[in-house]
Amino acid sequence: MGSVEAFVAEVVDAGPRMRRVIFDVPQLAELTLPGAGDEAVGIYVPDDEEGRNYTVRHRGPGDNQLTCDFVLHERGVASGWARRATAGDRVMLDHARSWYRPEATSTWQLLIADLSGLPALARILDELPDGTEVSVIVEVVDESDLDYLTVPSGIPVVKSVGTGNGYAASRLTDLAKAHAHADGRGYCWFAGEAQTTREVRKYLRATHGWSANQYDIVGYWRFDSETWDRKFEEVSDEMIAVYEKALADGKSDKVAAEEFDLALESIGL
Repeated sequence: MGSVEAFVAEVVDAGPRMRRVIFDVPQLAELTLPGAGDEAVGIYVPDDEEGRNYTVRHRGPGDNQLTCDFVLHERGVASGWARRATAGDRVMLDHARSWYRPEATSTWQLLIADLSGLPALARILDELPDGTEVSVIVEVVDESDLDYLTVPSGIPVVKSVGTGNGYAASRLTDLAKAHAHADGRGYCWFAGEAQTTREVRKYLRATHGWSANQYDIVGYWRFDSETWDRKFEEVSDEMIAVYEKALADGKSDKVAAEEFDLALESIGL
């Protein structure tokens, strides 16, 4: 799949720290969007050759349109672009992907997100099949951030306000550990800061004996990423070789990614 052009059709505020951009995508079909609740596309804005993954909050509202919500940070190329974006601005899209894949045998789900994961969490909640047993843990900067979420009636929500998100220490690991597991086979989806997601993944495996099929836990961002990036650059070839070897050995992309993360942790990254 190659890159496709997209053009800003409309920009509105979707919350105190959320900017909604509706894109016209003439060649939308070529993105082959996967259809999962946390489907995302790589968005390449001007002056950002690396691109960033952003959740497709909605397909539409019109034909060949996508709605993406940008979490606004104090700094960052994409945040700055979203603040300034106006109708007609051009970006490139590619690398459509998703992570949320609960097993058919799952009897209950635990969904966790910090501010960065709110758009994906919101869409997952919008598209939940009736009768799904779900609990939510969410960490935001301010109570007003929660207005972005529409949680179906009967779904319990544990919220932490004013923690994590680069403003203070996160409570998500402790809240995940305090969550009482229901009977039956569980599934966890978690999108947030990379170190916190690593801690929760290790907890589910070590304490509850969960297999990789029971969770999709994704680091959307990394605290002090500039320092981490500098350190990673020194060992990138060695670390990437761990991931590639796992794939060559026939392991799934998820397992290969876990082995990559364990290799990073072993050298202090």
